[in-house]
Amino acid sequence: MQFALVEGRVVVNATSYSRLAATVFAVVALLQLIRALAGWPIMIADSMIPVWASWIACVVAAGLAWLGWTTTRV
Repeated sequence: MQFALVEGRVVVNATSYSRLAATVFAVVALLQLIRALAGWPIMIADSMIPVWASWIACVVAAGLAWLGWTTTRV
């Protein structure tokens, strides 16, 4: 990854940013997949989050990760 220090701030180019975002989304997709396969319960306050929501979150996060990786190849 290429970072530059400009006027005391760290500046990241678009390719590095896309790769970083893609990596984060890939990790989220993997964690959602693990949660869905294992059937781990998630409870927020008094509400139970259903396992099917993790399947949707996995697909969405994997799609965003794929988009992030494909934009770095252009």
